[in-house]
Amino acid sequence: MTINVKRREKVKLWTIGTSNRSIEEFLSLLVAYQIEAIADVRRFPRSKHKHFEQANLKASLYQSGIEYHHVTELGGYRKGGYRKYMETEEFRRGLVYVESLASTKRVAIMCAELRYSQCHRRFIADALTLRGHTVMHIIDAKTCAEHKIRKRNGKYANKTLDAFLHAPPGI
Repeated sequence: MTINVKRREKVKLWTIGTSNRSIEEFLSLLVAYQIEAIADVRRFPRSKHKHFEQANLKASLYQSGIEYHHVTELGGYRKGGYRKYMETEEFRRGLVYVESLASTKRVAIMCAELRYSQCHRRFIADALTLRGHTVMHIIDAKTCAEHKIRKRNGKYANKTLDAFLHAPPGI
């Protein structure tokens, strides 16, 4: 995965969960929100729904003119917990990749959980928001919600956007 980033631009990104949706419903949501690329952040891109298995999903997206990117660096299920993982260089590389992709395309970060609040997408959205981006969570064809950071244990309470943007590798 190699994308060069000159200066970080503020971008708008979306998130979406596959859940029990049909492939038709899922694709119609992507079309409704004019999504041009999916950043799959499932660490293991498998599903109990065959249409969301990586190869099948990739083919369906391709037929709809939507790019597929598997961003393993942002995948969940990390030893020590996801918040701890967010402090790694690997996580930072994943963020930079998604930011770069979103600077030229309308990107939706995708995982299996329907609700972002029950998924590691909320942590990714926190990090992107702190880096100055706008993150929108796709709920259905008529509803999406802008991400708002919920302060957890005051971790980000004293961190300015500038400090976050110019922090050394890791968060």
